[in-house]
Formats: sequence, structure tokens, C-alpha cells
Amino acid sequence: MKEKIIPKLAQKPHSFCPGCGHGIINRLIAETLEEIGYEKKTILTLGVGCSWNMSRYWSGDMLQAAHGRGSACATGVKVARPDLLSISYQGDGDAYVIGLAETLNAAYRNTPITVFVVNNNNFAMTGGQMSWTTMPGQITTTSPQGRDPKKTGFPIKVPEIVSTFENVAYVARGSVHNAKAIRQLQKYIKRAIETQLFGEGYSLVEILAPCPTNWKKNVLSSSQWMNDEIVPYFPLGELKNKKGSENECS
Repeated sequence: MKEKIIPKLAQKPHSFCPGCGHGIINRLIAETLEEIGYEKKTILTLGVGCSWNMSRYWSGDMLQAAHGRGSACATGVKVARPDLLSISYQGDGDAYVIGLAETLNAAYRNTPITVFVVNNNNFAMTGGQMSWTTMPGQITTTSPQGRDPKKTGFPIKVPEIVSTFENVAYVARGSVHNAKAIRQLQKYIKRAIETQLFGEGYSLVEILAPCPTNWKKNVLSSSQWMNDEIVPYFPLGELKNKKGSENECS
């Protein structure tokens, strides 16, 4: 049996809710950074919300941005230390609602940073309020009758918007709702980081993740709901991939 190796960056027990997708995503990022030898050459900018729980056990360098300002802070890191990897790790409420301007401006400028956005369809940390990614009919603390698109609009698809920007290097959407999706997501994460290493420009990976606590579902029904409802609306795959280098990380 192959030995189970836990990344050094993420060996401490995490404090995310049971069934939450953040723990899986954190591990995939840690494995990728250690694989390419950048575990000590990366600065992680964490957004306000569930993403900040990562700070309680992550062993690498990091900072917390003000709410929604992850991309702006990650840009500052890259300007000050262009020799390092600058990664912003945020939730959908942080990156797409509070910080939509910062997110889009960094992408529009083709800033050479990597942004990971965990989309769990609500403001999870602050009580489960409706986000711009909340599904039609989804019940939240601020949409107790279910989201009505006629009144609040339909869920926003930021990766699709960003992929239309001319100079952006890489945009993808992955998920953690099953093993196949997780394996594919790891490839997207590595490619997004390679984009920055090779000097190709801005990269964004949106990651669909369950939130059983606020969805009021168990782990199994959360994964099933993602498969049946969320993934068809937010399709998985690479939306843009400007491969500017034939190199591989080593």
C-alpha cells in the first residue's frame, strides 16, 4: 500500500465544518506548492470569511486582507516581491460581492497573480446569507423563501466574465463534489500556479465546494445537490488557457 504523505504546509488539524470543501482544497494547494518546491517561496493572501480559517493551521507565509481586498493585497505582494508566488485565496462572497471591483480590475490588468475562489453559494462565515452565487430557489438566512431571480438576479458567473478579457492567461472552474472532480481540480490548480511562474499573467480558478452547515444538508446530499443542480449551472472545465511556455515545473 502506498504511504500516505501529508503536506508539511497543512499538517495541523483544521477547523473547518464537517463536510466543508476547504480542507480538500487547502491540501491540493499545499501538495502543488511542495511538488514544485515553492512552499517557502509563496505568500498567501487570505480573504475574510471561511478562507481565514486556513490561517489556523497553514505553515507557510500569509497575510489577511480587508474584506474583498484579496486581489489588491496579492497585487501589492507581487509588486514588492516579484520573485515570490502571490496567491489570493477567497470565498465567493469576498471575491465576487464585497470585492468584485478588486477581482475584476486585477484580471483586467492581467496582474501576474493567482486567485482561487471557493464558491459555496453563500456567505458561510457570517451566517449563511445570500451571495451573488446563491442558486435560484436556494434558502439562505436572507432568502428564507428561496432566492427569486426576478427580484435578485441570477447567480453570477465571474470566471466566464474574466475569460473574455484579452490578456488573461488562465481561467478554470473545478469542484470537490467527487473524486474525479478533485483529480481534475488538482490539474487546474497546478496550471494556474504555472501560469504565474512562467510569467504568462493572471490566473483564476473558481472551486465549487459544499457547505453542509449552512445548506442544512448532510455530506451525501450536499454532494448530490452539487452534482444535480450546481455543476450544470456552473459548468466545470478550462475557460481560457493561454499556454505561453512549454516548460514544466520541477
